[in-house]
Amino acid sequence: MSDLVSQRPTRIVVDLDALADNLRAIRGRVGVPVMAILKANAYGHGLIPVARHLQAQGAGQFGVAFVEEGIALRRAGITVPILVLGGILGRQAGQLIEHDLELTVSSIDKLRKVEAAAQALGRKAVVHLKIDTGMERIGVHSETCAPFIEAAVASRWCMLKGVYSHLACADDPGSAMTALQLERFRAACAHFTRLGAPMPIRHLANSGGILHFPDSWLDMVRPGILLYGVLPDPQARPTIEVRPALELLSQVVYFKVVHAGRPVSYGATWAPPADTRIVTIPLGYGDGYPRALSNRGQVLIRGRRLPIVGRVCMDQFMVDLGPDGTAYNGDDVVLIGQQGDAAIRVEDLALQADTIGYEILTRLNERIPREYRGG
Repeated sequence: MSDLVSQRPTRIVVDLDALADNLRAIRGRVGVPVMAILKANAYGHGLIPVARHLQAQGAGQFGVAFVEEGIALRRAGITVPILVLGGILGRQAGQLIEHDLELTVSSIDKLRKVEAAAQALGRKAVVHLKIDTGMERIGVHSETCAPFIEAAVASRWCMLKGVYSHLACADDPGSAMTALQLERFRAACAHFTRLGAPMPIRHLANSGGILHFPDSWLDMVRPGILLYGVLPDPQARPTIEVRPALELLSQVVYFKVVHAGRPVSYGATWAPPADTRIVTIPLGYGDGYPRALSNRGQVLIRGRRLPIVGRVCMDQFMVDLGPDGTAYNGDDVVLIGQQGDAAIRVEDLALQADTIGYEILTRLNERIPREYRGG
């Protein structure tokens, strides 16, 4: 089956040198350690190959969303410290400890469950405390976190490595929310000083924080989408020079002339006003390519920017070459990336599909083979 999959003309190409350059650029800008975020299959780039490459580049800390991602990394030989950022259930604590994964502790109740699991295993858990400064997702509210911090400092079975929060609006450089969250986070961290306890590693800045809010860099930063060369929001300022690490490519598999008025694809939502030339591309929403790009998206063929026509299907979609356009079976098609002087960025697709770059990348699933270059 793997031999058959490898023959598929649609593929993702990941530039490992771009990833290394982006990590280097972020490090050079912030001047503090970097936690490389690898959740959601490394933002569609491939969890294990990306982790192995970044570890070879000297990355000192990884972050993932779920315990399963952390275990997959350990089984692949990754030795870098790995923080599981998501909320956990008490029954998962032992698994995290056994695989040498760092835990997010988001309440006193979670702390007690982690302590019990660590004691049962006879080994300490490495934990980061989650403070809620404005996301209302997980974590103890900053204004009521004193008992939580006191309990963590006093814990015999938890080794307190970090304390962190998450920025809700840092993608927007004009938002006042980030300053408020930083103020709340600093107030929460002051409890360590009050208790005479060592200050854990404080980490707050996501990609938006790294780009726009130097005060949020503190002791460590957590780049996600920025590490992969994509801006987190149309409003984001490119204060750090990064380059995209992912291309999405395919090939033409069918050519035909469609006569005027003959509708194309499901729902008959588009028909040419005059005879035109249509090609079919073997990729669809079953691969994670957005159906929202129906009659809106574009691709590059022979250096020309051409429109997607009709609805994107599960496995295919159609492109209008125009009445005089030329393309042949096997011609390269760029869906994300560059061809000649033209380029289609993740940010462009997100705008056309009325979504965000994060969704474009993380929806690209394992049905698409991945190739790795450089490194």
